[in-house]
Parts: sequence; structure tokens; C-alpha cells
Amino acid sequence: MINLILFGPPGSGKGTQAQTIVSKFGLTHISTGDLFRYEIGNKTPLGMKAQAFMDKGELVPDSVTIGMLENKMNQSKNENGYILDGFPRTIAQAEALDEILKKRDTQVTHLIALDVDDNEIVKRLLERGKTSGRPDDRNEEVIRKRIVEYKAKTSPVYDYYVKSGQSKKVDGIGALEDIFNRIYDVLKAD
Repeated sequence: MINLILFGPPGSGKGTQAQTIVSKFGLTHISTGDLFRYEIGNKTPLGMKAQAFMDKGELVPDSVTIGMLENKMNQSKNENGYILDGFPRTIAQAEALDEILKKRDTQVTHLIALDVDDNEIVKRLLERGKTSGRPDDRNEEVIRKRIVEYKAKTSPVYDYYVKSGQSKKVDGIGALEDIFNRIYDVLKAD
């Protein structure tokens, strides 16, 4: 079983690589963005709670996000494992994830961080912004703030999993197949 946390700043290629990893290993892809859209769109109790916080301009509490994650895992019960994209973002979320997996007699097996330098991220997102329709992908200043926030918030989570030997960095620059091969090598090495 593989339980992979895929890390990387916006524009690092997480979504693209996640699709390839899912098809190669048969994992269930869990994206927090997708969870929120599903739960809110279907007006589930957790979705309604999340929407109430968002309507007030407040951050959705960890308990709500973790509840959504646990619901998704309960629905899929994938024997091959999971790939988590956008979660955990804090130590508290990492600890909650560990508890959810412990109840299933498993654990996080890998945290792979796609290592891409800031200027490459800016270049990629500005290019993506031409077609994504996302205003935050078209403004270099906003992109750089997103990078700073990613580094500030996710570094502790990366370090949390370093202690147990699960965190690895993979060069996220190059041809998509080359990047995937680097990820594959890490996943198969253990």
C-alpha cells in the first residue's frame, strides 16, 4: 500500500504528476480543492459548515477539512492507497492524517516534494494564466506571495515527515516523463 503526500508550490506540476501516479499505481487521488467543491456543491453537512465559514471570509477549521478527508477515504477504501494533494498543510493536519490512517492499520508511506525554483514557478503560472482564467495566475506579485506562503506553511510538514524518513525531494524540472521517473524511483525504492 502506498499513501503518498504530493507536495510542491503552485505550478510545480502536482496535478499533472498525480494523474500519472494514479494510473500507474491505482491510487485514489484526494485533492482538498476537489473535496471542498464536492461537499459544498452537494450541500452535505460538512459542505454547509465549510460554506458558512467561507461566507464570513474565515478559514475553514481543520476539523471540517479532516472530516471531509475521512469521508472520502471511507467511500473509496482503496487497497492500493491514496495520493493526497493539498493536504496536510499544517502539523495539526499531519497528526490528524496519521490518526486516520492508524485506524486503518496503515500510515503515510511517502511525502514527495516537487522541487522547482521560484523563477520557474512564476514562468509556469504566468503561462498557465493565459488559459486558466485564474487571476492569481496572471499577476507575478500575487504568484510570489503564494510561493512565500507555501514555503512558510508547508516546510514544517515536510520536516515533520523527515523525522520518520518519509520526506524526499524530487527535481520537478524537466520533461514530464523524467519527473515521473524520479517519483517512481522513490516510490519503488521503499
